[in-house]
Amino acid sequence: MTSTLDPSTPRLRALPFVLAIGVALALVLSAPFVGQIRGDLRRAFPGQFVAIVGGAIAAGVIAALIAAVLRIRDRRPARYGMIALAVVIAVAYSAYRAGPNPESNAVERFHFLQYGLITYLFYRAWRPLADLSVFLLPVFAGLIVGTVEEWFQWFIPNRVGEMNDVFLNLVAIGTGLLFSVAVDPPERSRRLHPRSRKRIARMAAVALVAFAVFFHILHLGYRIDDEDIGSFTSRWTRAELLEAQTETRLAWKASPPPTTLVRLSRENQYVTEGIQHVRERNRLWEAGDFRGTWLENRILEKYYEPVLDTATHEGPPHRWPAEQRADAESRAAAASAEPYSSNAYPYRLFLWSKVPFWIVIAIAAIVTVTLG
Repeated sequence: MTSTLDPSTPRLRALPFVLAIGVALALVLSAPFVGQIRGDLRRAFPGQFVAIVGGAIAAGVIAALIAAVLRIRDRRPARYGMIALAVVIAVAYSAYRAGPNPESNAVERFHFLQYGLITYLFYRAWRPLADLSVFLLPVFAGLIVGTVEEWFQWFIPNRVGEMNDVFLNLVAIGTGLLFSVAVDPPERSRRLHPRSRKRIARMAAVALVAFAVFFHILHLGYRIDDEDIGSFTSRWTRAELLEAQTETRLAWKASPPPTTLVRLSRENQYVTEGIQHVRERNRLWEAGDFRGTWLENRILEKYYEPVLDTATHEGPPHRWPAEQRADAESRAAAASAEPYSSNAYPYRLFLWSKVPFWIVIAIAAIVTVTLG
C-alpha cells in the first residue's frame, strides 16, 4: 500500500499484515479446539495441568527475552526498562486477577503470550509509518481480535467470554506493545500524517463498534420481577424466557439434547442460565440459606423447567424429589421473609435500554471517523 498524499509516505508491505491477520484468525477459530486440548491434558496428566501451562508460559517468556537480548544493541537502559515494565504490569495484573482456581489463573496468564504475539505482529506491520499511529493501530487491532475472540468463545460450550476478559486482553496488548517497541523501535519519528490520522480514526471506530456488539450480546439484560419469588437478572425479558421455556420443552421432547459435551456446537444460552440457577440453588442449600434455596428452585420451576427434567451434558435432571422439595419449602417458610434478589448470574448484566445505547455508540463512532 502506498500513499497518494505525500511521496514521503512510507510503504506498507502486505506480507506482515497477512501474517498478523492469519495468526489472529487462528487464535479466534481455535476456541473450540483449545477446550478439547485442555480436557485431553487434564486426562493425560492428572494434576499437572497448571505445571504444563506454566511451563509453556515460561518457555515463551524465555524465548522472547532471548530474542530481545539478541536485538537490543543501543539505548539499552531505556529499552530493557520498557521490557521490565511490561513484565511488572503482567505480573501485577495477573496477581490482581487471580482467583481460587489455579487452572483458570494459568490460562489467563497465557493470554499475555497470545496477545503479546498478536500485538507484535501488527506492530511490525505498521512500524514503517514511524509516527504515533505505530503505537495506536496495533492496540486497536489487538482489541478487535480480543473482543471477537471473547464473543466467539461465548458461543462455544464450556468456554467463557465476558467483558473482564476483554480488559485482560487489553492489558496483555499494552505489555506486548511495550515489549515490541523495546525490541524493535521505530526507525525515526514523524509527524502524524493525515493518512495515519484517518487510519487511527477508522480503527478506533471499528474497535468501538466491535466492543459494543459484544457488550450488547453478553452484558445487556433485564431484571425480572416476580411477586412470588423476588427478582433475578436475565439476558431475556420475562415473556422471552417463558417462550424459550416452551420452545425448549417441545424441542427436547422431539429430540433430547446430547448428554456428552459437543464442543463443535453452539451453546444453548437459555439452558446455561438455567444451570446457573441450579448451581446457585445447590450452593445456597449447602450454605444453609433455605429461603434462598427455595426461591432459586421456584425460579427454575417457573422459568427453566426443561433444565429440571432433562439430562444434558451438565448431568442428570436437576428436579428435587418430592420429599426434598417439601422439606425445603417448610424450612423456607420458617426463615425471615426479606426481599430476594438472585445472584445466580455469574457476570454483571447492565439493565440499560438498548436503543439509547446504540444511539450513543453510533454518534461516538461517527464523530471518531469524522475527526480523522
